[in-house]
Amino acid sequence: MIKKTYVNWENIIIDLFVYIILIVLIIVTLYPFLNTLAISFNDALDSSKGGIHLWPRKFTLYNYRTLLARKQIFQASLTSVARTVLSTFLCTFSTAMVAYTLSRKEFVLRKFISFVYVLTMYIDGGLVPTYFLIRSLGLTNNFWVYVLPGLVSAFNLIVIRTYINGLPDSLIESARVDGAGEFMIFFKIILPLCKPVLATIALFVAVDNWNAWFDTFLYNSANPQLSTLQYELMKVLQSANTMTGSLMQALSQAAAGTAHTITPRSIRATMTIIVTVPIVIVYPFLQKYFVHGLTIGGVKE
Repeated sequence: MIKKTYVNWENIIIDLFVYIILIVLIIVTLYPFLNTLAISFNDALDSSKGGIHLWPRKFTLYNYRTLLARKQIFQASLTSVARTVLSTFLCTFSTAMVAYTLSRKEFVLRKFISFVYVLTMYIDGGLVPTYFLIRSLGLTNNFWVYVLPGLVSAFNLIVIRTYINGLPDSLIESARVDGAGEFMIFFKIILPLCKPVLATIALFVAVDNWNAWFDTFLYNSANPQLSTLQYELMKVLQSANTMTGSLMQALSQAAAGTAHTITPRSIRATMTIIVTVPIVIVYPFLQKYFVHGLTIGGVKE
């Protein structure tokens, strides 16, 4: 007996509609980045004519050589990398330690301290009092102003604490029966089981620190050695916006026979790619932890 198969056209049409929407969203999301990438690799004068979309019309590395040849860009890159690595490690580790402490039911002050941390999410000290506090602590023109003020985040603390609360209490109880102390339990049991949520929080902290520039402007703008890559990008973008005569100067240089030149548009595109690519490279390695880490850390049955 031959079985008849029926095609569910309604599901096919819905799936096709969903796929079309996703493709459109991908194009809308990727096009600005790919367009900026094409302009950064295109000849500056040729880019000023317009018409650059997804591929450079006149390929060149002159834009990158010009910017990367600046000593300040190299120094700012080192500062940004050092800041991101140290802040990510210390902030994730410190927040995990506080979260484990506040997850223990036998800790008497856990509710009060948790309330104080949550309160900081709604009440801010303000820009001026914060600046005076940082200055009184001697952290102005100091590298550690990038690391110490953000060691423990209330939001990250809540996520990690909720994740730890979802772990079986029998694991900790059995470790205590075997004679393990709190530090042994934290390092040997809690940290290995919290890898998904810790990886998620680490990426959050890394992105925040890599993209930050306002704290450099407030506290370390007087010291060029402590400038960050994002702060240099901000200065480059500001200078590019005020370079009204740069394009005419570039055209006159080209007419005089100068082989290469650079324009405000090419500066903006090149600098944007320089500060964006590192975090784009790191993101795929930690993406797999996102859904698992946030779901378990944000939902408690």
